Amino acid sequence: MPTGQQVFQLRIELDEVTPAIWRRILVPGGIRLAKLHLILQAAMGWTNSHLHAFTIDGERYGMHLGDDFLDEDLDLLDEKSVTVIHALGDRGRIAYAYDFGDGWDHTVIVEERSTITYGLKHAVCLDGANACPPEDCGGAGGYEDLLLALADPSHEDHDDLLEWIGGPIDPTAFDIVATNVALQRVH
Repeated sequence: MPTGQQVFQLRIELDEVTPAIWRRILVPGGIRLAKLHLILQAAMGWTNSHLHAFTIDGERYGMHLGDDFLDEDLDLLDEKSVTVIHALGDRGRIAYAYDFGDGWDHTVIVEERSTITYGLKHAVCLDGANACPPEDCGGAGGYEDLLLALADPSHEDHDDLLEWIGGPIDPTAFDIVATNVALQRVH
């Protein structure tokens, strides 16, 4: 068996959005799910403003809130208690949910497992497509409505929505350099 660091190549795709919004990243296997959450936030372009959870073989992992009432309501295991190696094991995919109100569900697919002799300090984005939706736009349906309103200057909500998001957006934009800069900031 080769010695070194286990690395996972993951494809993260935002569910129920067309065209597909996805990223392909390399992550060190020894990190905890709590850090994987931050990596997914950076890779996809989210702002880490909402609750999240991983679902792995029917078990849900997320932020451990101690004795707070939300722990019981959400029934989440502590994401700091499990590494990516343990969580992914031989599995081919896991689910990642972000912003329970908007319901942004992601499918995380393990494309490759490898062992490298040198250390991978930061996650690395290898590829991707399309821009992340703006936060709080109402999930997949709200995002679709937002894009339709922004594309039609005569739409009754066009100007208000344009102001709300801070100007025009390009839903097809993806900047791999900016994504890797964001990933390098994850600690």
